[in-house]
Amino acid sequence: MANSFTRLISGRTAAMALARLGAGTMVTGFLLSEHGSLAAEARTKLYPPSSDFPDLRKHSNCMAAALTPAIYAKLRDKLTPNNWSLDQSIQTGVDNPGHPFIKTVGCVAGDEESYEVFAELLDPIIKDRHNGYDPKTMKHPTDLDASKITNGVFDENYVLSSRVRTGRSIRGLSLPPACSRAERREVERVVVTALAGLKGDLAGRYYSLGDMTDKEQQQLIDDHFLFDKPVSPLLTSAFMARDWPDSRGIWHNNEKTFLIWVNEEDHTRVISMEKGGNMKRVFERFCSGLKKVEHLIQERGWEFMWNERLGYILTCPSNLGTGLRAGVHVRLPKLSKDPHFSKMLDNLRLQKRGTGGVDTAATGDTFDISNNDRLGKSEVELVQMLVDGVNHLIECEKKLERGQDIKVPAPITQFRK
Repeated sequence: MANSFTRLISGRTAAMALARLGAGTMVTGFLLSEHGSLAAEARTKLYPPSSDFPDLRKHSNCMAAALTPAIYAKLRDKLTPNNWSLDQSIQTGVDNPGHPFIKTVGCVAGDEESYEVFAELLDPIIKDRHNGYDPKTMKHPTDLDASKITNGVFDENYVLSSRVRTGRSIRGLSLPPACSRAERREVERVVVTALAGLKGDLAGRYYSLGDMTDKEQQQLIDDHFLFDKPVSPLLTSAFMARDWPDSRGIWHNNEKTFLIWVNEEDHTRVISMEKGGNMKRVFERFCSGLKKVEHLIQERGWEFMWNERLGYILTCPSNLGTGLRAGVHVRLPKLSKDPHFSKMLDNLRLQKRGTGGVDTAATGDTFDISNNDRLGKSEVELVQMLVDGVNHLIECEKKLERGQDIKVPAPITQFRK
């Protein structure tokens, strides 16, 4: 039996012969397309994995730290059921070396199956990014019972706004880096149809990025709801800006306190937010809305991607588990100047950024403070950790205002024993 390369050559030869004889482009094109998969197969077999291994010598990301020539050789030619490859997963990490002091993940998933097919690479990346969580031996807890939160109302002399967000993916459809136009449009259809069933204080409207009026666009900009076409190389190298703005959009309730982004970095981003310091109420709305949206999607025969090892499945391994980021904009003029501020945040499992979002520096004395973890702790645990941590920071700020000393708290245990 002829091998793939022989069949490829014979296929091309036949096509070229027909072209010389005057055969139509349709016939020639058919033969070439028929052998397209053979061409890809022959090409990978023609070059050994060692010839394809990326140059990662100057890279600083989780993927570069985990990928060895042996793992690459084992996984290079594997494909998920949706034809997503290892090279596609790691391309963003190859193109973006990172910074020695800012360690990015360096890979994305193209579908739910990526986390199984490429587990030999992704499991170590997950363990590295999530501070020792081992997906081979550990199980992720899920808990959306907001009644368990205590002391969840902050002093509004310090906290300006509160927000909780997560992501959800529709099982059976490829994730944004890999999806076809048809799949992306199906995500939009499934989600928007389900959201139309929300009632009461969750009732709202969907705005398609491609169809909205100039007035609607300006209002969404004024409300700080609108998301832009990805321009970060981390996202464009992960194929997330294709066909923009096709099938992307924003849904929000009439009160503008519950939002869902469709087909941005994930199938959906779910956000509960409001001015002031009532984090408990924000989380209650988050849990209630999320449960209702899931129920409406299940009624239509769909479900979210989830498993007991990784929790909710999202595009970036950094968001596995809860995918949850609970945060506040908080004024800390004195504490932020204290030399122990960064250590305090580390021990409380919190992170700070500018109020303009990821990759922005803080301006003045106001910071966006949020939980640092996603995987290995439940939604309730992470929000309570944020609540306790921010209350501690505010108390330290008050002590400094009174001229009193403050102490760095002991480190919080990462996982339950």
